[in-house]
Amino acid sequence: MRFLVIFCLFPILVFTQELNCKISINYSSIPSPNREMFNSMRQSIYEFMNNTNWTNDNFNNEERIDCTILIRIDQQLSTDEYSGSMSIQSSRPVYKTLYNSPMLNILDNQFRFRYVEFETLEFNENTHLSNLTSVLAYYAYLIIGVDYDTFASKGGDVFFKKAEKIVANAQSDNNASGWKSFEGLANRYWLIENLLSSDFSNMRLFNYKYHREGLDKFTEKPDFVREYIAEAIMSLREVHNQRPRGYLLQIFFDTKTDEIVNIFSQGNLMQVDDLITLLNQMSITNADKWQKILSKQ
Repeated sequence: MRFLVIFCLFPILVFTQELNCKISINYSSIPSPNREMFNSMRQSIYEFMNNTNWTNDNFNNEERIDCTILIRIDQQLSTDEYSGSMSIQSSRPVYKTLYNSPMLNILDNQFRFRYVEFETLEFNENTHLSNLTSVLAYYAYLIIGVDYDTFASKGGDVFFKKAEKIVANAQSDNNASGWKSFEGLANRYWLIENLLSSDFSNMRLFNYKYHREGLDKFTEKPDFVREYIAEAIMSLREVHNQRPRGYLLQIFFDTKTDEIVNIFSQGNLMQVDDLITLLNQMSITNADKWQKILSKQ
């Protein structure tokens, strides 16, 4: 009884981290690499992503968001400075299935950072301490925000705003790229700008409809869900008309094209011709894949 009373007076709060993030580092382009140092780098990044509390929410272990980060190091610029690229992928389980729906598939080619072996990776959302931790934190918040958007309409707002703050803080770093509007149309600046822009408001709503009201109900009523998802995709016409070169649209089709084709690979779709016409307008590079939908009808 004493232990019960003590427990009630001093409750134990257990916070499980949000991410289940696998980290890989490809350093094959580096001549005579220090393998132990790169292994240490991988472990440090792994611990930073998986052991940081990114939200104030409680996560059970099985609720952690599955994601993968692959860092490809192309150049060692100095003893502790590197440049290369980062691939980011994340997924979300679909209700009552064993299927994980891809949520992000991003290739960031503007990745330059410093890493000192055995130095603790530190992040402060109010200042830019290092490009490595700023980039990692940016994508951590992005992964979480996109996931939350699928469970509540615009549920990821607070995390996208944290990512936006990281972008603003990082712009003072003249040795880092990918944070500024004039550094191309497909970078960290434009991705978070798109996510928080009213021009893409329907895209955010679409993510909720597509996943929570669509995929999560697929096993119960697949024919209805196919029509529902088709209607949801058609609602993106306005987004495309306003910002046809929007980076968020590119990321969506880089991530979801194969899944969309699979959704419509069975069953009949009432407005399949209109859907294919719009998909070709929004993502002409995937025209061959969209044609597969027609062949299944």
